Amino acid sequence: MRRSLLSAVLPLVLIGGCATTAPKLADSLSPGIASPYGRFLAGEAALNGGHSADASKYFDQARTETGGDALVSERAFTAALLAGDIDKAATLAPTGDQASDSTKRLGKLTVAVKALADGKAKDAYALLAGDSITFPHRAAAALLAPWAAAEAGDVDNSLVKPEVHGDRIVAYFGGLGQALLYERAKRYDEAETDYKAALAGVARNETATVAYGAFLERRGRRPDALKLYDASLAEEPSSAAVKAARARTAAGKTAPPEPTIRQGAALAMITPAAIMMSAKQSQFALAYLRLALKLDPERDEAWVMVGDLMAADGDNAGAREAYGKPKPSSLEYAAAQSKLAWTYQNAGDKETALKLARAAAASGQESGRLTLADLLRADEKFAESAEILSSLIAESKTPDWRLLYARGVAYERTGRWSQGEADLKAALAASPDEPELLNYLGYSWIDRGEHLKDAMAMVEKAVASDPRSGAMVDSLGWAYYRLGDYKKAVEKLEEAVELEAGDPEINNHLGDAYWKVGRRDEGLFQWRRVLTLQPDAKIKADAEAKIASAAGPDGPTQKIAEH
Repeated sequence: MRRSLLSAVLPLVLIGGCATTAPKLADSLSPGIASPYGRFLAGEAALNGGHSADASKYFDQARTETGGDALVSERAFTAALLAGDIDKAATLAPTGDQASDSTKRLGKLTVAVKALADGKAKDAYALLAGDSITFPHRAAAALLAPWAAAEAGDVDNSLVKPEVHGDRIVAYFGGLGQALLYERAKRYDEAETDYKAALAGVARNETATVAYGAFLERRGRRPDALKLYDASLAEEPSSAAVKAARARTAAGKTAPPEPTIRQGAALAMITPAAIMMSAKQSQFALAYLRLALKLDPERDEAWVMVGDLMAADGDNAGAREAYGKPKPSSLEYAAAQSKLAWTYQNAGDKETALKLARAAAASGQESGRLTLADLLRADEKFAESAEILSSLIAESKTPDWRLLYARGVAYERTGRWSQGEADLKAALAASPDEPELLNYLGYSWIDRGEHLKDAMAMVEKAVASDPRSGAMVDSLGWAYYRLGDYKKAVEKLEEAVELEAGDPEINNHLGDAYWKVGRRDEGLFQWRRVLTLQPDAKIKADAEAKIASAAGPDGPTQKIAEH
């Protein structure tokens, strides 16, 4: 089955663009709630559904009506924190024996952040230092503590490198924070040592590159900064942050100022948030991001991450609010607008989605243009999608295989097979083990009756990499069908239908294979089933013709079916 999963292939565009629309619980539940217990249950439902602002209202009402019940108060704290009301959350931070240890530690972290934001840095440091905040929030406290010390004027403790035994993330980002704090203390040699250590670490990323480059620029070492940026772009040419830093340096513009203490502290909170996101701990991640934004409300990458989490929970309204925070001058603006566009696309509002995507593309940033290309593909506007992709490819010295793949799909869907095949082969040469690419080109050849042995090998390799993909198993089954091994085709296509029972194309293929092995009634059943699965016009016409002809895929109008 020739399926294009460009939402997976173009991660700069679509991470977090998979939201579904969920009802606003405050609207649907409020009229029927007449008791504290009912409000508690409504709060639980809202919190579990990602609607933290609604949950906060319910729990707050229930807490007042129950006289501060411990469990209700604990939930009210959590909901207020996730909703971004840090002041309220700090007042509700649980301390009693009935509260869970994890929530009490998160409460202490919340109180510390509020103290730091309120200018009470000594109080914040007293809460963060030592081991009073332990698992699972020890890493966040350790990374934040030096910044609280710096704000309190305690230079010595601000320069103590954070350590959590066995935690390499704390070691790495603690070292990067220490570099920033050494620079603030005007201990430039030690700062540079830490910057270089961060770049040499296993977790090297664009954050360290941009931070060290800005340091070099501030020290008047622009040639060194340019060399650093060029080396980074050679490894990761799509980094918008590094591209912007290089352009600024090359143009001789003013170096960015040192981050303020609040900005550095916010960055320290974003790091564990990202780790929690990767570990699928979405509530902890959202809590850390809310704390980061309390320290630095202009931290646009944090707003985008908040949007991603809310979109994943189905809270379109919350996600759209977060994605709308970055300003047009921000590096994150195009990515935020791109993700905002996908919340509308997935809700069925294609017109608004395209309008937003065109605005994001007008910024000139690659992520915005990629979003527009992919939305056009999703709307079957393949020719326009190919034009945008062609411009991106022309601008790149070594085009990313994903761009070639995307344009190859667009060309193939508009009937420009020779150009599409050339792009797909070029993409495969650049990434020979990519399962989606192997499957797409392999299936395309199979469906056209070309290069069947090579195509079979490619699809087998794709299936070996992703044996739970119904689309890929379908491609293998269809290859057996084209080669005339109908018994094997039935076996594989039945497996594909088990994996993706509701896919009309796979069911259509299985009907053909059943017919070829003499299982005519089952073949007719499959084709009738196809008509109930919302097939596209081509598959629908093919199934209807086979049913009407009573000759199945061997009928006079059924030559080489273009499924």
